[in-house]
Amino acid sequence: MNGLSKGSVTWTEIDDAAHDQRIDNYLLKTLKGVPKSHVYRILRSGQVRVNSRRVDADYRLRQGDRVRIPPVRVATPGTNRRPPTGAVAQTLFEDEWLLAIDKPSGLAVHGGSGVSFGAIEALRAARPEARFLELVHRLDRDTSGVLLLAKKRPALVAMHAQLREGRVDKRYLVLVAGRWTDARRKVDLPLHKFVNRSGERRVVVDEQEGASAHTVFHLVRRVAGYTLLEAELKTGRTHQIRVHLSHLGFPIAGDEKYGDFEANKALAKTGLKRMFLHAASMRFSHPAGGERVKIEAPLPPELERFLEHLATRNPAQSA
Repeated sequence: MNGLSKGSVTWTEIDDAAHDQRIDNYLLKTLKGVPKSHVYRILRSGQVRVNSRRVDADYRLRQGDRVRIPPVRVATPGTNRRPPTGAVAQTLFEDEWLLAIDKPSGLAVHGGSGVSFGAIEALRAARPEARFLELVHRLDRDTSGVLLLAKKRPALVAMHAQLREGRVDKRYLVLVAGRWTDARRKVDLPLHKFVNRSGERRVVVDEQEGASAHTVFHLVRRVAGYTLLEAELKTGRTHQIRVHLSHLGFPIAGDEKYGDFEANKALAKTGLKRMFLHAASMRFSHPAGGERVKIEAPLPPELERFLEHLATRNPAQSA
């Protein structure tokens, strides 16, 4: 937050970009460098006031609200690497409501967990004039393809509603080891998230404790002992495609978390140095006019080259 004072109270007036945002989320975004626990502490103690009144963490801001922020200790400038201000990815679609980029593999969607910055921080740095820019959904760091962002809060709210109601059509291209036989296969296997002893986040199929997860796989073509599939997400659970395929015995080529470690080492020597999972398209209703929008991201060159390499090496096994 520009102009934030460490030693004195700061007053801010809420504009339309922050209208209807929860006060805790507003403070977490505004007070960069302040620990999350401290943000909730100053809320609970009443040091944060809205229109001179105490508010709970779930209070939703209104345009014109005056927010009192007490003196806080922020991170020392220069302690965190700044995100680049240049283009981080190709723009696939943009209007006054939405922005879609073709996120490259290896770029996290946001900073945290040892990552200094991600796509959202880099985009905000490259667009200092933007009053609002938030992720509509997320992609794994090693997944490439369509990433959608909202440029207005009403757009974010509308897109989240479509995602909850299953009205967004998301398709991925994925290469798996083995010979997939079904032209179309519905997979409904509940998924459970947990953190193991080393602190790593994992997901497993769990019929008792898992949350419902539904994917439809479509056969695209077979390539030299591998199969290219289109995955249609009906729900959006963490690592859903990766865990469903691994559980079925068809690990994704290059998947270091749920895939075949030895096979991945061999694949790296033949040119595949990333996970073969690409967010190829999204279809949804535009939050302003309601017209259907389709956004597509072409398969990255390195994945196209790897498919060509497989097909050339074993043309008889490709169909």
